[in-house]
Amino acid sequence: MDEMTGKTVVITGASRGIGAAAARTFAAAGANVALLARSFDEIGALAAEIGETATAQACDVRDFDAVQAAVRAAADRFGGLDVLINNAGVIEPIAMLDKTDPAAWGRLIDINVKGVFHGMRAALPIMIAAGGGTIITTSSGAAHNPLEGWSAYCSSKAGAAMLTACLDKETRGQGIRAMGLSPGTVATQMQREIRASGVNPVSQLEWSAHIPPEWPARCLLWMCSADADDFVGQEVSLRDPEIRARAGIDG
Repeated sequence: MDEMTGKTVVITGASRGIGAAAARTFAAAGANVALLARSFDEIGALAAEIGETATAQACDVRDFDAVQAAVRAAADRFGGLDVLINNAGVIEPIAMLDKTDPAAWGRLIDINVKGVFHGMRAALPIMIAAGGGTIITTSSGAAHNPLEGWSAYCSSKAGAAMLTACLDKETRGQGIRAMGLSPGTVATQMQREIRASGVNPVSQLEWSAHIPPEWPARCLLWMCSADADDFVGQEVSLRDPEIRARAGIDG
């Protein structure tokens, strides 16, 4: 993946899980990485670990002005913007519709849907002016399948998937490669929250059933390559053995 050398990648939700794994993976492939998350401590430590090709900026994706400032700062620091990984997301509240807290439901939508839009909106003017770029949104099987207790999460992922489809429809002709990645169940803190809820069959999965976050990170890297051009405008599923093989993932 030497074509990532010198490219600039902005990753939201970079403090842990898929986001942190993606930061390490893209940096190892030669990219400059800008790490965004609500808390600075974890992304600051990760940026220090990676070195001078990484920056960290505390940013709440619910705040468009903050997202725009962070994206512009990354582009200014590294001389451009080539990739946006829209990865920030939450699973709570896990609750039945008649019992869920409306404020918590709305907060999830603000992060998982409006946060994705904010990332796209901030990145597009920079990418289009430069002739193109790649925008990948972390999706989920929940975007297409209802699950008990997950009304907020399922709705948000369906909304984010449609946003990605709209992005492709509007901007492919301007050089934007828009895609979604559905990674399956990943061994992250989110799965611990799901397990603790005891709601729906996903909470009953054994930890060994979840894939490591390094797998989706490697798939994200592959999706930025020319070999993935056939999947532009689509949602890539890491459950697909062909995708795993093309991304160089054994398992």
